[in-house]
Amino acid sequence: MRQLRVAVIGAGPAGIYASDILTKENENARVDLYDRLPAPYGLVRYGVAPDHPRIKEIIKALRRVLSGDRIRFIGNVDYGTDLDLETLRRHYDAVIFSTGASADKPLTIPGIELPGSHGAADFVSWYDGHPDVPRDWPLTAKSVAVLGAGNVALDVARMLAKPADEQLTTEIPDNVYRGLLANEATDVHVFARRGPAQLKFTPMEFRELAHSPNIDVLVEPEGFEIDDAGQAAINASKSTKLVVDTLLKYLDAEPTGAPHRIHLHMCQAPVAVLGQDRVTGLRTERTAFNGDGTVHGTGETFDWDVQAVYRAVGYHSSPLRGLPFDDVAGVVPHEAGRVLDEHGAALPGTYVTGWIKRGPVGLIGHTKSDASETIRSLLEDAERLPAPEVADPDALLEHLLSSGVDATLWEEWERLDAHEIALGEAVGRQRVKVVPREDMVHHGRLREQVPTTQR
Repeated sequence: MRQLRVAVIGAGPAGIYASDILTKENENARVDLYDRLPAPYGLVRYGVAPDHPRIKEIIKALRRVLSGDRIRFIGNVDYGTDLDLETLRRHYDAVIFSTGASADKPLTIPGIELPGSHGAADFVSWYDGHPDVPRDWPLTAKSVAVLGAGNVALDVARMLAKPADEQLTTEIPDNVYRGLLANEATDVHVFARRGPAQLKFTPMEFRELAHSPNIDVLVEPEGFEIDDAGQAAINASKSTKLVVDTLLKYLDAEPTGAPHRIHLHMCQAPVAVLGQDRVTGLRTERTAFNGDGTVHGTGETFDWDVQAVYRAVGYHSSPLRGLPFDDVAGVVPHEAGRVLDEHGAALPGTYVTGWIKRGPVGLIGHTKSDASETIRSLLEDAERLPAPEVADPDALLEHLLSSGVDATLWEEWERLDAHEIALGEAVGRQRVKVVPREDMVHHGRLREQVPTTQR
């Protein structure tokens, strides 16, 4: 089988799974796995709420993959700035893009750009200690609206409602704890356009919403409607049934008088964010079912007294330099993972996997099958791929280092990982994240060490 040198851009689950499958399917394959951050794992590290440590258990499996001797992690290298497609093609047989989706999907309603209106992705990045977002977050609103009916909306609502001291068992960095400690929110209102059967919460996350003794979950009865299509969805899906059962328990529960409340509003579509200089309210429109699970506006509107709005209506991928991009769908056009140009022809040796390929849908488990399809296409094309111009497998890394790119390797991530764990042990926690990029690099690097090109 032909020896392959492959660059994978993006070291989240999609990129790691693709690297793993490729090296298992082709014993002669070698992968350089690049990421723009000094740390691997993508949205598992920077997109999962810190109070959900069991979801982060997947990192153990991803770590085993990256510890292999045929996959080389190269962090702190930004595609589009430090690397371009032409350079990668000179050094590799193929390039796989797995850059994911980290931006907020836009919501085009009046007032959405007012101060106090936030994208959920930005807030998630803040509380997860992402190095590229501000260290502070404005948390002065007493009443907050969260727009969306998926797990990200749940995470945002829970993080806004849960007292900071309850997060001290998690990996949140000190700046996030201080920010949450100053949080003034007492009421968080979650708005869904449709009804109970169309909520996209996972059952376990939804049940956990009320695990804090400081939070009451209140389901508003108006909008608790299930049409024929909704009942069919409940009958067909155990997950949907569990979500609706949990809703009914919340609906029947008596408030405990907890100091924080999460209100769930269904069949309410946001139509405007209110305010002149900043958010002072939210206007929603009551929706009604069409009979097939979709809804229409009824014209009946409600104004809600909130001082901040978080839109959690989905993620959106960003265009990649040198690749075609579908701005509406937020994906790179492809066929079975092969990138297609504007004429529908496959770009030689260029592939996509993960959310940049299929959009921000599905759970982490779906990423494996998605990566398998892309790797299958790559291996089918392998004998036709032009060999790279540069034979030396270390040449590009050496060029990056000599050009002043502060690239980090696997051994440096392991040192940073150990440092974060040590910070956590000192205060009785599993980990405390290091946030500033320069500190991440510093703690991963021995002061006398110059990064080598060997694993």
